[in-house]
Amino acid sequence: MLDTGIRLSHDTSRVITRFFQPGAENVGPGRSRAAAVVERVRALSEGEAVAALDDVERRFGDRHRSMRKTWRDHAARVLSSLPTEDGAPASAESLTTAKLLLIGAVFTQEYAIEGAALCNPSVVLAPGAASARADGDGSVEFVMSVRGIGEGHRSTIGFRSGRVSADGSVIVDPPDPFPVVVEPTLGTFRREPALPDGSYRIGFAPSGALSSRVLYPFLGVECAGMEDVRFVRFVDDLGAVSYFGTYTAFDGMTVRQRLLRTKDFVVFTSLPVNGSGAIGKGLALFPRKVNGRFAALTRSDRESNGVSFSDDIGFWGEPTHVQDPVHSWEVVQLGNCGSPIETDAGWIVLTHGVGALRTYSIGALLLDLDDPTKVIGSTTTPLLTPNIEQPGGYVPNAIYSCGGFVVGGTIILPYSIADQSIAIVAVSVPALLDRMRP
Repeated sequence: MLDTGIRLSHDTSRVITRFFQPGAENVGPGRSRAAAVVERVRALSEGEAVAALDDVERRFGDRHRSMRKTWRDHAARVLSSLPTEDGAPASAESLTTAKLLLIGAVFTQEYAIEGAALCNPSVVLAPGAASARADGDGSVEFVMSVRGIGEGHRSTIGFRSGRVSADGSVIVDPPDPFPVVVEPTLGTFRREPALPDGSYRIGFAPSGALSSRVLYPFLGVECAGMEDVRFVRFVDDLGAVSYFGTYTAFDGMTVRQRLLRTKDFVVFTSLPVNGSGAIGKGLALFPRKVNGRFAALTRSDRESNGVSFSDDIGFWGEPTHVQDPVHSWEVVQLGNCGSPIETDAGWIVLTHGVGALRTYSIGALLLDLDDPTKVIGSTTTPLLTPNIEQPGGYVPNAIYSCGGFVVGGTIILPYSIADQSIAIVAVSVPALLDRMRP
């Protein structure tokens, strides 16, 4: 196992803008104070409003793209929610430009998507990368998903771009300094049947950098976070490629599984996932159908690894257990480190086990290609454990991955250290198979 030397840390300067409604914050009781706040801005002298707006633009203008557009949108949103004496929505016509924009600024807040941590990555071959490698210089591009944790432990899904060079070196591009979120769309979409209840679509500008795109919690079931997305490059029976990402939706009390679907990492659809096999965390899809059916790794009993099959990617029945905790480093619980990786020898499944002092370690399984409920081999000792000299972090003694991919006989595996930062290792497939025991 080769450490690439890459370390990605959380960046507190990467902030997004969100609509802010005084009195209706995320914690504590209260009701909107929007009407009173708007009237206070109206009552300001024009000189004071201009000075306040100039100050806000001076301090925040270079932190976001299209700041004035955001303020206009937020001002329109709040004004449309405030009826006048005749019952009609409040109008911006009586406001000067400075007061209108100041109202928008007052109803805007910044949110540091990585304010606390950056962790739990998964990585997949980028769209079109396979054909590009054959025609290019031998390098291959990838997409890495990351979990950003900010104020209130709320998690978002972000992205990084990178490549594996022909000589095997790994490069991760610096993230775009202006992350953005896009409001989702609910309902039935053109050229697509009606989506199930609780589904939504998010579409980013295709011209924007991949690392600028942030998926922010939208539904009530995920209001406290979108956690630990496990992306997989899925190839259907006709050879068409899609990307699926299973993730944990957390509302502050309950966890549920949901599924992201995309072809280009520009437009995403989020769908609910149900069934006894999808209970809890850690659902990870196989990269193709097995014997004509969808297949997934599960941990529905919260402590052992299983495999479930389905004819419907949104519903997973009772899984078959394939691995129970037996070794000292996994006696608390087991889980997967992302989707299985297909090799001629079988499906390689990277796993995590939890032992004493809630210490996480990474191991591996080898499953039969035709019957992945059959275990061919496994590692009896961990491939990777936390560095005892650096045990601290946001979650001490934890190393965790949501998925790697194989290129040229090497698995590229990103993982988080103490739920704080991200490292990347390269794992030789032949060497890993040699460590397996029946």
